[in-house]
Amino acid sequence: MNTTTSEFYHDFRQEMLAGAEARSDFQLAEFMNVMAEELIDTGFIEGFEFCHYRAPKGMRIDGFWFNDDGGLELFIADFDCRDALESLTKTEVNATFKRLTNFFEASYSKSLFQELEETSPEYGLARRVADHGSSIHRLNFILFSERALSDRLQQLKYEDVSGIPSSFHIWDITRLQRQRASRGHKEPLDIDFVESFGHGIPCLPAHLDSHSYQSYLIIMPATVLASLYGRYGARLLEQNVRCFLQARNKVNKGIRNTILNEPEMFFAYNNGITATARDIETEVATCGTRLTRTIDLQIVNGGQTVASLFHTAKKDKASLDDIFVQMKLSVIDIEESEKVVPKISEYANTQNRINAADFFSNHPFHVRMEEFSRRLWAPAVKGTQRETKWFYERARGQYADAQADMTPTQRKKFRAENPKPQMFTKTDLAKFENVWDDHPRWVNLGAQKNFARYAERIGKEWSKSQVSFNEWYFRHMIARAIIFRNTERLVSSADWYDGGYRANIVAYTIAVIGECCRRRKLDINYERIWKSQEIYPNLLKALKSAAAFVNSFILNPPAGFSNISEWCKRENCWQIMLSNMDRFQNGLQDGFWSDLVSIEEKKSEEKAAKYTQRIEDGINAQKRIFEIPADDWSTILSKGRELKIFSPKEIDILTIAKNMPKRIPTEKQCFVLLDLLDKVREEGIFQG
Repeated sequence: MNTTTSEFYHDFRQEMLAGAEARSDFQLAEFMNVMAEELIDTGFIEGFEFCHYRAPKGMRIDGFWFNDDGGLELFIADFDCRDALESLTKTEVNATFKRLTNFFEASYSKSLFQELEETSPEYGLARRVADHGSSIHRLNFILFSERALSDRLQQLKYEDVSGIPSSFHIWDITRLQRQRASRGHKEPLDIDFVESFGHGIPCLPAHLDSHSYQSYLIIMPATVLASLYGRYGARLLEQNVRCFLQARNKVNKGIRNTILNEPEMFFAYNNGITATARDIETEVATCGTRLTRTIDLQIVNGGQTVASLFHTAKKDKASLDDIFVQMKLSVIDIEESEKVVPKISEYANTQNRINAADFFSNHPFHVRMEEFSRRLWAPAVKGTQRETKWFYERARGQYADAQADMTPTQRKKFRAENPKPQMFTKTDLAKFENVWDDHPRWVNLGAQKNFARYAERIGKEWSKSQVSFNEWYFRHMIARAIIFRNTERLVSSADWYDGGYRANIVAYTIAVIGECCRRRKLDINYERIWKSQEIYPNLLKALKSAAAFVNSFILNPPAGFSNISEWCKRENCWQIMLSNMDRFQNGLQDGFWSDLVSIEEKKSEEKAAKYTQRIEDGINAQKRIFEIPADDWSTILSKGRELKIFSPKEIDILTIAKNMPKRIPTEKQCFVLLDLLDKVREEGIFQG
């Protein structure tokens, strides 16, 4: 069913209003956060911090984000909670961007911060721009609008602001609708090499006409790669590689040393990069084929090489003129990209192995959490009769896709069973978990970095013990979601809250409560929260006290820190907070402590849940093995013997499988057979 833009706006507005009410947040803040989350999930931006400031001098800003590679994104809103969809004119766009650039220029000139309140987010931003403006290499000015703009004006021309290369982007309702309709695929980068660099890039076709895809070998000038990274940043990197780099240092020392000391040897020493594109254009010149344009160019291996070229050129003023990088480019259409590109990324990244959990949506952990979320009913909230579900959106857009072909009656029933406030994404899950089990600063570092950290940790834990991720784990995860979202509401409604640093306060508030529990070897009664689907009174009181403690603490950073949001991202912030916690902890009421459960009790429950999951895993393994016909097992055995890929033990187990139902594999043998299925699929001898 095709939805008009007006209908889309109506639904978007209702979701936004419901979200603001559920989080007790300002409508403007909810609008900005919803739009930002959309862009974060698709890789257009890395993060977002709400920062609302407007002045009579023709200045305004509604958000910002500093990137590790010297980029700064500044956001402004065109929002008035309009009842119906309206049009946005080019004149209004230019006037809005002028207010945003005025804010930056006033900050860059080192004068604006002196006029601002020192504890406000806008002061921290203006002060950081004033103090560290020379380290900003790229500016992105981004307009979020609840109105509709002509398709011809979605991005303005690149230009310099205060001498810094800048770009201007507009995300209106029509562009948001197209983005959501693409089922989570990010907007493709359209790179015209002739327009950008004055010429195409020499390339050598490496495919035969009979192949289902095109491939090319390219000698890419380092100046071009650095320029592309400088303009597009992490958008140039395939998602797995992007998150991999976020968890590690950007500049490789070996690459840097070669650039500075032996640039003529760079091509020999470097392994090169692997890239994909959705489509390309080439031209035949007298000197051979040239690559002139790419659609959705993505680097799937070699991201650190590209980032290091950019940073070394900027920070060390190194010349890249004589450096070239070999690049293998595969052209993969959109239908195949979701299946093929992750495999290229996985197989290409063998030198610096990306953790298995970085291969996002299809990882078994996410599949299992999705299965629980579709199957398990959450108890009815007190005063109601209807049980509901917590909908885990393993892949972007699943919640909307599930309703796409429903009748109005079916959609109403679906939303009653799966309320929108109970939908959560992978990045939400990472927030819910990391504030308890890791370091709260990761949550403050932004959704992508936090998820990369979570993926790395969960990948290791999954490898050690898959049975740890069971129904008990899921129920506790949802209890943590309830705590997190309730903490957002209580901070927003606190009489001391003035609209700034909510994300920072929420993360540290929950971490403080978790630390209090750990110090006494106790834990939150998550089962009680799951059963009631709400926070019990004594925990709510403790969270309110912790939030006030955290707010007071972060608003008084030590000397040398003018930007509070940056202070909250530092290791020292948490360490100093811990050293000042005794007074807060001693003030907690007896009821808070008596409501907690002992670690021994928790371990006993966890052990029982693992045992149950182990039984369920065994049953599921046997079921999957029995679903495969004996003839298929016979084929697998025969072809595998020809290729000599099986051990004697594996041959014995396959012999049992091919003789089903006369002989039945044991539970342990079924797990071996599942592993063998993965092996033969990789070998291409079985695709069932």
